Amino acid sequence: MLKLFGAGGGDHPMRSPKEAKRILEALPPDDLKSLEELAHWHESVSVAEGFKPAERAQLLLSIDDAAQARLRKAAREYTGAARPSRYQENRLWTHLHEYYKQAGLAFGRAIDGIVQAPKSLDPKTQALLAARALRTLAQQIKWQHMRYGPVDLGVWGVLNSVYAFSEARGFAEAKLALYPVSGAAVVAETSPRLEFLRALMFSASSPDSLLNAEVDLAERVIAELAPQCQLAAADAQGLIFWTDLKRPAPPQRAIKLPPASDAVRYFGPVAALAGLQAMIQKVEQTRDLPSSLGTTPDPEAALDLLRHLAALWAPEPPERKHARHNVKSRLTIAHGLTGTLEALGEGGSLDFDQKAAESWVVENVSAGGFGAVVPQVKSDWLKVGTLLAMQPDGGSNWVVGVIRRVNRITQQEARVGIETLSRSPKVARFRVRGLGEEIGILLPAAVLGTAEVFIALRTGVYPPGQNLEATFDNREHVYLPAGAAQKADDHELLRFREMIRDG
Repeated sequence: MLKLFGAGGGDHPMRSPKEAKRILEALPPDDLKSLEELAHWHESVSVAEGFKPAERAQLLLSIDDAAQARLRKAAREYTGAARPSRYQENRLWTHLHEYYKQAGLAFGRAIDGIVQAPKSLDPKTQALLAARALRTLAQQIKWQHMRYGPVDLGVWGVLNSVYAFSEARGFAEAKLALYPVSGAAVVAETSPRLEFLRALMFSASSPDSLLNAEVDLAERVIAELAPQCQLAAADAQGLIFWTDLKRPAPPQRAIKLPPASDAVRYFGPVAALAGLQAMIQKVEQTRDLPSSLGTTPDPEAALDLLRHLAALWAPEPPERKHARHNVKSRLTIAHGLTGTLEALGEGGSLDFDQKAAESWVVENVSAGGFGAVVPQVKSDWLKVGTLLAMQPDGGSNWVVGVIRRVNRITQQEARVGIETLSRSPKVARFRVRGLGEEIGILLPAAVLGTAEVFIALRTGVYPPGQNLEATFDNREHVYLPAGAAQKADDHELLRFREMIRDG
């Protein structure tokens, strides 16, 4: 690949500042092609011989500057309300992730060079390189979570090492403007410590249980509140997570203290938790996010995300509602609203084409759900929010649930957490007065004592706030709205209170 850009030293196309500027100003108009070229330039400049450390650092910063507007635009398209085609979605993800991968590697190599020649670069530029490295590495981890992994632990190894370098050089808390902003009256300041904290808090907030739009919003909330978080070398009140700067591993909850080491760092939300709770109250009252976080078309979904963060940042970790037991068994799986309807059949028929199903291995089970291994991840439908019909090995009944957590172990294998919605699902035709009928799935609660039911309908067919009606077993059933919809690609999961009257 490097042959595309010349060989080493004096022959490198970017060896001349004038030529480097021309190259960056002549990038293709297509943003993704530009990002592809910029990723290649990061790799080329970072490994080529003959550059002085200051020259290499400035080139890498200039390449990264040229990418920023294009990165923001591509990310907005990926996470926007209007979902791109599957082809375009894959293309966007590939170019975004590859850019951050090559940029992180390039900045990491530059820092390695500084370690070998400590006086080759002034402290201010060293701090800026470290902060850019931390930001790009954190973005690489974020985009891996957008596909539910696998998360490359080597990225955590580099990220932890870069922050350790910042502490060792004494500029971890150096205030700096990460990127030049033309015409801005106020430029937001950051520091290597703040960039590291942002990455730590993001990983500690269970991104593997979030939808893409929620991952993006979680990152923005954490960026807003990160200055109120704390990071320290010793355990203290409110520092509920820890990480080890010498290990290639993500942070962990401090359920018990880690082995003593000068590389262990404790961190937590501290004052940020109060800030998050105040944000929740404001959204509850106004139905709007703070302007600094942008707008959202779905205030209820934003509230769910904020409450998710608040639960994870609380001093006591969230408790499991139901005891979990280890098992080894198989489940036949049908997915999506269409697949679930086919599995249940009209009127509850169990006539289902098993060739269309998948077989998963259950590892643990509780009253509230399953933990399972997906041995062959065959497509991109496996994501948080997907509806599942599940039939235990040897059984004849179907259970309906929804995926709540996805963690890809490899490109082929994943672990999933499934919430059981109902053990007695029923296909029914629901009516909204004046709008006709719509086939859906009635999901009486899986856990006894719950007075509410879920109903799964095609996305967009239910007018919010309206009652649903259905007739079966010689009775009229009326369903009164009891909460916000949970939206997925092909369905909405709606919560109701049920009233029954004799027909």
